[in-house]
Amino acid sequence: MKAVCVYCGSSDGARPLYAEAARAFGRALVKADLALVYGGGKVGLMGVIADEVMAAGGRAIGVIPELLVNKEVGHTGLTELHVVPDMHQRKKMMADLSDAFVAMPGGAGTLEELFEVFTWAQLGYHQKPVAVLNTDGFYDPLVALLRHTVDEGFMQQKYFDILQIDANPDVLIGKLQRYRAPATDKWAQNRAAV
Repeated sequence: MKAVCVYCGSSDGARPLYAEAARAFGRALVKADLALVYGGGKVGLMGVIADEVMAAGGRAIGVIPELLVNKEVGHTGLTELHVVPDMHQRKKMMADLSDAFVAMPGGAGTLEELFEVFTWAQLGYHQKPVAVLNTDGFYDPLVALLRHTVDEGFMQQKYFDILQIDANPDVLIGKLQRYRAPATDKWAQNRAAV
């Protein structure tokens, strides 16, 4: 594992603990000799984690669409900044550059990115770990909803188990490094019943 893609908010959130968690995760990445791959912004938690990685002597690789560069939210102090035409190419490049995916607290964009790579893992498009940094229980309601989808028969437990969850940055990185993808033939059981 060489690089971790981090999805997170373009705002700081309502409480200072979110920025502190972003700084702690940035330091943990550098300590583990892992590069940060992220959305290339200088605002919100995105800017916080990138600044921390760079200050700690690590590598921060941003991928940002032209639209956001034109709005002057691109981070100019990174190891690398890739400017791409649109969000689809941004997400593809971020995925291609990364060996794991972590969602920190964020809004709809963060959740959309998390669910996309989580779904890809279930379908077998990649075997990379997918995780949430569960700062102060931020993701507890989402985890409860996902458990409900298992209980109601809409997701198998082995697919739920793809999602690595922890509030401690060092522990979460350890989980990423030890992760082994499950066998993922999502429709094998359905075909066998036909």
